[in-house]
This record gives sequence, C-alpha cells and structure tokens, in this order.
Amino acid sequence: MKKVYYVGDWAILTGPVFAETPFHHSPKGLEIFNYGIWLKEALEKDPTYQVNSVSAWDFYNNLGPGDYEQILKDYDLIIFSDVDAKLFQLSPKFFDRSKFGKEILTFPDRIRLSVEHANEGGRYMFLGGWYSFTGELGKGGWGRTRLREMLPVKCLDIEDLVETTEGFSMEITPEGKALCPSLCLDGCPPILGYNKTIELEDSIVIARYKETKDPAIVIKNTNAGKVLVYTSDPCPHWGCNFVFWEGYPAFWQSLAKLVLS
Repeated sequence: MKKVYYVGDWAILTGPVFAETPFHHSPKGLEIFNYGIWLKEALEKDPTYQVNSVSAWDFYNNLGPGDYEQILKDYDLIIFSDVDAKLFQLSPKFFDRSKFGKEILTFPDRIRLSVEHANEGGRYMFLGGWYSFTGELGKGGWGRTRLREMLPVKCLDIEDLVETTEGFSMEITPEGKALCPSLCLDGCPPILGYNKTIELEDSIVIARYKETKDPAIVIKNTNAGKVLVYTSDPCPHWGCNFVFWEGYPAFWQSLAKLVLS
C-alpha cells in the first residue's frame, strides 16, 4: 500500500449573498467543498494507493511540533496543490496574543523539513493553481522560499497565470515517452490555464503545452528523492473539463508511479 498525503484543493463557499437594503447584506448558505476529491478518487481507483486529503487550513491549524516530521516518515508521497508559501512559513501561535512575551515563539520550518526530506529520499508532487508557484499577484510565493531548491522548474518573479477560455492542449515530449511510457494524453480535453514556469537544466520535461511550449509536467531527482510538478490544476476551474476525462485516473496513476519509482 502506497500512502499519499495530499494538501490543498478545498474551499469554503459562502452564499448566495442577499442585499435587501443599501446597508445590510447576509449570506444564505455555507458549504465546505473538497475539490481534491477527483484526484483522491483517481489514485484510489488503483487499490495500491491510499490518499489522505487535507485542507490547507487543517494543515496550518492542526499540526503541532513534530507532527509534520511524522507525516514525512509515514507517507510515501506528499502532494501540495494550490497552497501558498505562507502555509509553510506561519504558525497560528504567532498570532495568539496570550503567548506574547511569555515564551519564545518559534515553530519547525516545514520548508526546510521538506527540502531535507526530498534530498534524503522523499517523493513529492507540486500541482498548479492560483496559489501555486508564483501565483496570482505573487500570492503563491514558492520561488521566494527554499522550495525553489527542490522544484524542477524556476518560478517567475511576476504573476505567472496563463489562461484562455479556449484552453490549451498538452503533448508528451520524446523524453517523456521514454521515461513514462504508460502516460497517455489521447482524448485529453482542453486545460483552461496553468502556471508559467521555466524548466531547469537538471530536470526532464515530460509534457508541454502545444500552443506555448511551456512545461506542463516536469520531474527531477533530488539526491535520493524525486519531485514532479504538473503546472496546471488537477481540479476546477482550470481542470473543469480535465476531471471528467476518462483517462484522468490513468494519468495520475502514471505520474504517481513515476515519482515513486
């Protein structure tokens, strides 16, 4: 059994919001929505995978000192999708005024732990979205942290979202066909957007977007470990067609198998 720890792709939806006077408005609904259910179910169609899907707020709020280190020991594959660098760099207790002046406030650096774990054999997948890589208005922030040491691509210094209502198509590179022969993109629907990145010399581009030649899937070895990126979203909205493609489960199973090999 391969255990997967998958952080991100959850949202809290509020509304509709009714404004009945110029001075008052109120939401009439609240829903917690797991966008990650598609990727979780896709991997678990292969019974050798067990996926723990975790919201960004649970990753931030619920892990104490030592908990992330234990996760890195317990899981075979770590996935981060649509989560910004602040999720790693901040701790809730930094904003707990009852602790101010009473103790030294520090917290284990999850980015350092991730980089070290990858170098020691850890396997990671980083997936795209508005809060991934550089992200919308730079909100992702991955490139300004030590995550850049483990990523197989360089993040842009400016907003990196590339979007179109007509969609982009992916094509597998010759290197990708040799490295991941089980990967098939036949019938893959248009991808509505992605994070623009620049591949590194020590990485292998498995697939590109036909229209721009920007990297779509890239992998590299990190000493004893491996890190793979998919620069678009595994779920809506960029992937709102993608998740209903009949080849979607096999796509993710092929990539997981590759990064775990």
